[in-house]
Amino acid sequence: MNMKEEALLRVENLTKIFKTGFLGKGEKIIAVNDVSFFLKKGEVLSLIGESGSGKTTIARLILKLLKPTSGRIYYEDTDIWEISDKAYWRKVQAIFQDPYASFNSFYKVERTLKNVFKLFPDKVSEGEKDKKVHEALEKIGLNPKEVLGKHPFELSGGQMQRLLLARCLIIDPEVIIADEPTSMVDASMRVILLNIFKELSKKADKSIIFITHDISQAFYISDRVLVMYRGRIVENGPVEQILFSPQHPYTKRLISDVPKLHEKFKFTLT
Repeated sequence: MNMKEEALLRVENLTKIFKTGFLGKGEKIIAVNDVSFFLKKGEVLSLIGESGSGKTTIARLILKLLKPTSGRIYYEDTDIWEISDKAYWRKVQAIFQDPYASFNSFYKVERTLKNVFKLFPDKVSEGEKDKKVHEALEKIGLNPKEVLGKHPFELSGGQMQRLLLARCLIIDPEVIIADEPTSMVDASMRVILLNIFKELSKKADKSIIFITHDISQAFYISDRVLVMYRGRIVENGPVEQILFSPQHPYTKRLISDVPKLHEKFKFTLT
């Protein structure tokens, strides 16, 4: 059995075209162009690329928030559009760059976190809900007493980003899509979050798609790397191979923008 056959998630010939103008009669924008890749169980796969390269669009397609123009996405060999939303989102969850957009500002944090239990197939008691919520918050360095009774606008961006991760930990999905998850946290919390992702992959066997423009973070956390440029994957391979022996001109340019990768890596994470 080869690696592709072992894949938990498969993306095949995925294309997404957005149409502008009235009734979509304007310009066509190809956000994702014939992209194929796979994700194995327990693997951290990084999507690297500049803003506009198509990374977030791929995330939204995998999450069933957008329908592809063409191509298919398979979860355990089943087309994701043949899986009910509730069952699929129990298995595949995301942490987006803007945490405030993921929380209802009218609800207190406790209500939002407990709403995720609606995805569970069996009823969960209030006591068990409280236990799981508290455990998740403590794991990512938040004091339940300080955040559960507050609204999102009363919390910092870093706290909100960690709450998104806590929500993921409560759901306990098989696949986590992390889209620039450290963008709103300071350096010390960045290390904590990256290490949580590594632990989830290596100890809890979670599969993670880590979306970033930061090469040093990809170097630190990834097993494999996909480099995206203008909607296409231009390079794909083990992290050391891509970062230290790049083949595509775009990858070479990305790395040349960070002349001393190890120093940048140290600066970013410490």
